[in-house]
Amino acid sequence: MRVRKVELVKRRLYGAAVRATILGLVVNLALGAAKLVGGIVGGSLAMVSDAVNSLGDVFTSTAVLLAFRVAQKPADAEHPYGHTRAEAIAGSNVAVLVIVSALLVGWNTLRSFPPEPIEAVPPLWTLLIAGVNVAIKEALYQYKIRLGRRLGSSALIANAWDHRSDALSALAVLISLALVRILGPGYAWLDAVAAMVVVGVILYSATTLLFSSAQELMDAQADADFVAAIRDVAVDPPEVSDVDKLWVRKTGLEYLVDIHVQVPAELSVDEGHRISHQVKDRILERFPIVRDVLVHLEPFPHRHAHSDEA
Repeated sequence: MRVRKVELVKRRLYGAAVRATILGLVVNLALGAAKLVGGIVGGSLAMVSDAVNSLGDVFTSTAVLLAFRVAQKPADAEHPYGHTRAEAIAGSNVAVLVIVSALLVGWNTLRSFPPEPIEAVPPLWTLLIAGVNVAIKEALYQYKIRLGRRLGSSALIANAWDHRSDALSALAVLISLALVRILGPGYAWLDAVAAMVVVGVILYSATTLLFSSAQELMDAQADADFVAAIRDVAVDPPEVSDVDKLWVRKTGLEYLVDIHVQVPAELSVDEGHRISHQVKDRILERFPIVRDVLVHLEPFPHRHAHSDEA
C-alpha cells in the first residue's frame, strides 16, 4: 500500500512537470512566430533576436519533455539507479546550444553596427507584440517558479527563470521600439543596443542553467534544509542514537540518500536489519521525492579501527 502511494505521488509530480513544460512550449512557439514576423516586417533587429530566443526555448522544452519521459522509465540491469539523470543531461546540452545561438546573434549584431539608417519608425503594432510578450512571459515565470519549487524540479525552476529573462528581454525591445518612435528614425541604433541586451540576458540564463545541470551531474549535496529534514526523520526510531553521515544527491525530480546511522553496539544483526529498514521506510514515506535510501549501520558509541592499546 505504501509503495503504491509513493508511486502515485511520483506520477503526479511528473504529470504536473510535463503539463507545465507543454504549456511553455506552445506559448513560446506562438510568441516566437509572432515576434519573428513582427521583427522582419517592422524592421526590428531586437525583436528578431528575441524571436530567436523564444524559438530556441521551443527546443529546450522539447528536450525537457523527452527527458521527463526517459526519467520515468524503471531501473534495469544497465541502469540500477534508474534513468532520472536524463533531465540534467538534457538541460546541460540545451544550455550549450542556447549559449552558441546567443553568441552568433551577438556577433551578427556587432558586425552590422551601426545599423543602416531607416526611413520610417517601427509601426505601433510592433510595440503591442512586445508588450503582450512581456505580460505573458512574466505570467509563465510566476506559474513555473511556484510549481518548480513545490515539485523540487531544477529543470522547471531553470525554465521559469528563462521565462523571466525573456520578459526582461522583451521589455528591452519594447523600450527601444518606443524610443525610436518618440525620437525618430535617427535613433535606430537603440534597437541594436537592445538586441545586445537581449543577448546578454540569454547568455546569463543559459550559463545559470548549465551550472545547475552540471552540479546535479556531479552529485552535489542537496539543499541544506532538505538534508536537515531527512536527518530529523532518520533519528525518530528510539534505537537510532545519531546520524554519522548523510549524503543526499539530486537526480531529476527525485533524490538518492546515503545515510550512516549509529545504533547500540550490542544489538543483533537481525535487530540492526530491522532498524535499517525502519529508517529507510520512514524517509521514503515522509519524502515521496526520494527514490531510494541506502542505510549503513555503525556501533554507538563509535569505535575507531585503531585503539591506543597495543
